[in-house]
Amino acid sequence: MKLSQYYAPTLKEDPAEAEVVSHKLLMRAGMIRKLTSGIYNYLPLGLRALNKVAAIVREEMNRAGAMEILMPTVQPADLWRETGRWDYYGKELLRFNDRHGRDYCLGPTHEEVITDLVRGEIRSYKQLPVNLYQIQNKFRDEIRPRFGLMRGREFLMKDAYSFDKDDEGAEKSYWNMFEAYKKAFSRIGLRFKPVQADSGAIGGDFSHEFMVLAETGEDTIASCKSCDFAANLEKAKVITPETTCRCDDEIPALEDIATPGKHTVEEVCEFLGVEPRKLVKTLLYIVDGNPVAALVRGDRELNDVKLRNLIGGNEIDFADEATVKKLTGAPVGFAGPHSLDKDVPIYADAELCHDTDWIAGGNKADTHVKHLSLGRDCTIEKFADLRMIEETDLCPECGQAIEFTKGIEVGHVFKLGTKYSESMDAKFLDENGKEKLLAMGCYGIGVSRIVASAIEQNHDDNGCIFPPTIAPYEVAVISLGGKDQAVNDKAEELYNQLISLGVDAALDDRKDRPGVKFAEADLVGYPMQLVLGGKGLKNGVIECKNRKTGEKSELPLDTFAEAFQQWRKQVWADWNLKM
Repeated sequence: MKLSQYYAPTLKEDPAEAEVVSHKLLMRAGMIRKLTSGIYNYLPLGLRALNKVAAIVREEMNRAGAMEILMPTVQPADLWRETGRWDYYGKELLRFNDRHGRDYCLGPTHEEVITDLVRGEIRSYKQLPVNLYQIQNKFRDEIRPRFGLMRGREFLMKDAYSFDKDDEGAEKSYWNMFEAYKKAFSRIGLRFKPVQADSGAIGGDFSHEFMVLAETGEDTIASCKSCDFAANLEKAKVITPETTCRCDDEIPALEDIATPGKHTVEEVCEFLGVEPRKLVKTLLYIVDGNPVAALVRGDRELNDVKLRNLIGGNEIDFADEATVKKLTGAPVGFAGPHSLDKDVPIYADAELCHDTDWIAGGNKADTHVKHLSLGRDCTIEKFADLRMIEETDLCPECGQAIEFTKGIEVGHVFKLGTKYSESMDAKFLDENGKEKLLAMGCYGIGVSRIVASAIEQNHDDNGCIFPPTIAPYEVAVISLGGKDQAVNDKAEELYNQLISLGVDAALDDRKDRPGVKFAEADLVGYPMQLVLGGKGLKNGVIECKNRKTGEKSELPLDTFAEAFQQWRKQVWADWNLKM
């Protein structure tokens, strides 16, 4: 493509609404433009990058035995009501009515649709296993869309669904997709890590997220320095040292302490002259409409995902001020576990049973209590791992040191089991002619998010640094001929030679100043830049620049094709990629 004929409106300044690097650079490089909150137009350069990601994902899905289909974006509410997700999914589900008043939604995911499709077609074990996928736009009505393509409301996603006759087959399908994901992300040129994850609204037995490692990532990953353990913070288990339970130790009687205006752990500790580790925080939640209390040590943070999973609930949120006062008789900041409403179950982090003589809220305004015994003064429903892992904790698998890194989720694989086939009555006849439920798996990749993640991981002050596999164009030939037609003709000749070699190339034949061309080449992030001017033509060489390393060298014009291919291999090697 000749840039003189190309629609790529670049910006000199960062857009005011752009919060992260990828959003700024995608806008400035003329790849996307905002239509409305969380919804973007893809311009030619951006669409090329998007399509290249989709092509790699498609190739690896096909290679793994999955078959491509395309399902509707609009989905009827009746299917979602079968699984109970019409009410559970929440406000992210964009709902609307047709002219007949029937309920529909824009699909944020397609478990219901694919299960409905398959249950009408698969009758026998002989038709299994089956893995179907699509690459299609999704819509999730995010409460606060932000970060451009990183967290938009409309996005391009690959979602695949496997169907097997039993758990053994489902396990095989799961790890088959797991390996396909590793191959796809490796081919794209991303530094990534698969981590254990919570299954969330999708559900299922277990899942892994694929994280692109980037300092600007929204997610934090806990990973072991000695073994292969890695998990996001929501999923990471905390191993409590096996010490004696002290819940029933004899301690003095419970005693009120006046703590006027001291609501927070920090305020109470400073007022009483104690360490936060001696306090018990009592946190009140509403889980599926019912109040629940959770206890954690004062210097720890409760993991509400672990609490929700322990209870087996769906929706979880903090209790509001009115509910807190109703259950405790006190304003927020003074809740304790010893005299709560009898209908409120209490769950405690496992760490709490290994100590006693606690300080906690007094369930009275401006009051705390000391000498709290969880065995004597409370009825604990269950002790369990409920807190967030910390960097000082040890690996839950090998007991060695862990570290925290930042990441961006770009893929997620789920082992669903029979969650959807049971609720939607998706069955088949086994070898003995008996009806059995289909065992399912679900596998998603954020195609548009990968484009943004690649930039978050690879950029500098001058712009994007795209891997050659997904760059809008792999090579930019930059002509500095101006009015020197010989230079312009030679640049076009080299450009055409690259095209004949099967190289994805662009020719910057615009009449702009050299500085403008160089700046925009770096901004867009072409992995390879070839610069031809009058001096180079006279000396029989063309300057080449590796965008990733910044290294510049020269290639001979008389043996250009051979020399270019050798240099190209080195550029790909710098990305740990094979041509």
